[in-house]
Amino acid sequence: EVDRIDQIAPALDAGATRLLFDNMGPDLLREAVALVNGRVPTEASGGVRLDTIAAIAASGVDYVSVGRLTQSAPAADIGLD
Repeated sequence: EVDRIDQIAPALDAGATRLLFDNMGPDLLREAVALVNGRVPTEASGGVRLDTIAAIAASGVDYVSVGRLTQSAPAADIGLD
């Protein structure tokens, strides 16, 4: 997981086999994807909403994580009695 551009090269040099870009906007994601240049799969996570997902996907990342699907879901009240 990286959340800054300057963390990408060290992560790749250390042998990362996949990079998760955390809380980067579409412009920063495009820059990050260009730096990775296809060496490992990339994933965007954090700040993904219905109004941002198209731009995030268009940045060139391989995967998009959407934690909001489960973070905002209401809890079910289930009793076993």
